Amino acid sequence: MELLNPNAIGGLLAQAVPRWPGFPLHPVRASTIAEGVDDLHFFLTAITLFFTFIIFTVIFYFMVRYRRRSADEQPPETITNMALELTWTLVPTALCVVVFVWSSSLYFQNSRAPNASMEIFVIGKQWMWHLQHPEGVREIDELHVPVGVPVKLTMTSQDVIHDFYVPAFRVKKDVLPGRYTSIWFQATRTGRFHFFCTQYCGTGHAVMIGWVYVMTPDDYAAWLAGGTRGETMTQAGERLFHQYGCVTCHVAEGSGRGPSLVGQFGKPQKLRDGETLLVDEAFLRRAITQPNSMPIPNYAPVMPSFQGQLSEEQILQLIAYVKSLAQEERKGTGQ
Repeated sequence: MELLNPNAIGGLLAQAVPRWPGFPLHPVRASTIAEGVDDLHFFLTAITLFFTFIIFTVIFYFMVRYRRRSADEQPPETITNMALELTWTLVPTALCVVVFVWSSSLYFQNSRAPNASMEIFVIGKQWMWHLQHPEGVREIDELHVPVGVPVKLTMTSQDVIHDFYVPAFRVKKDVLPGRYTSIWFQATRTGRFHFFCTQYCGTGHAVMIGWVYVMTPDDYAAWLAGGTRGETMTQAGERLFHQYGCVTCHVAEGSGRGPSLVGQFGKPQKLRDGETLLVDEAFLRRAITQPNSMPIPNYAPVMPSFQGQLSEEQILQLIAYVKSLAQEERKGTGQ
C-alpha cells in the first residue's frame, strides 16, 4: 500500500533519477519543503514522459498499420469501444485528481509560516536586496539564518516588481511595490546557498543576487552579537511613532483622536462601510499610506497620508513597533 502513496511514488522516482558528479540535475535540497517539491516534480515528469512515449508510439503505429494502400481504398466503418473510451477518460481524470490533491496539500502546508518563526524584513530595490533582522542588524545581498529554525521573510519592493528565489530551499515569491508578500523556509543543513531575483527588473537584473548563510544556532548567535547593529526594528519604529506625532492621536488608553493600537495587531477590524479586515502588515501599511481609504467607525478621517514621507524601511519599522504593542498586551494579560 505504501507504493500507492504519491509521496512514496515521488521518492522512488527521485531515487531513480541518475546523478553524475559535477553535473547535478537539480539544486541541493536544503529545506523542509525541498523534498516534497522535488517528489511532485519527478512525479509530473514521469507522467509526462510516459504518456508522451505512449501517444507517439500509437501515432507511428497507426501511420504504418492503417496507411492508405491505394487511391480507391475505403476505410472501414468506425466501431465505438466503450471500455476504451472509459479508460482514456477515467485514467487521466484520476491522475489529475492525484496531482491536484498532492500539489494543493503541499501548497497549503507551506503557505503559512509557523507562529514561532523568526521574521526578517526584505526590501528589493534596483538592483540590490536590503534585509533587516528584528534585532537591528542589516544586510545587503546576504542573509544569515540558523539551521532548523523556521524563518519568515516579509518582503516589499521600493521600485518595480522583483522576485526572491532560493533554489536550494525551493521557495520563490514575487516582491511587489506597495504590497507585502511573504515566504518561509526552514533550512535543514548548514552552508552557503544562492538567492536570485527571477523577475526582470531592469539593466542590472543579472547582478541582483546574493547568498544565504545557514549557520548552527551557536554560530548564528555569535554572528548576531558581533554584527553592526543600531536600533532594533521595534526601537526605530517607536522613535518614528513619536517623531511623526502618531502618539498624540493614537493614545494607549484610547482617548485620542485615533484608535489605540495596543493589542490590535492580528485582530479583525470593522470599517465604516461594514467590511471587516484583519489587522496585519498589509492593513497597517495601507493605514499609514492611504488612511482615508479605510475609515474606522467613531473616528473622524483626520489622519494625514505619509505616502512619500516614509521609506519602505521606516514603514516596516513602524509596523514592527505596532506588532510589539500586541505582544505587550498579551504579556500584561498573562496569555
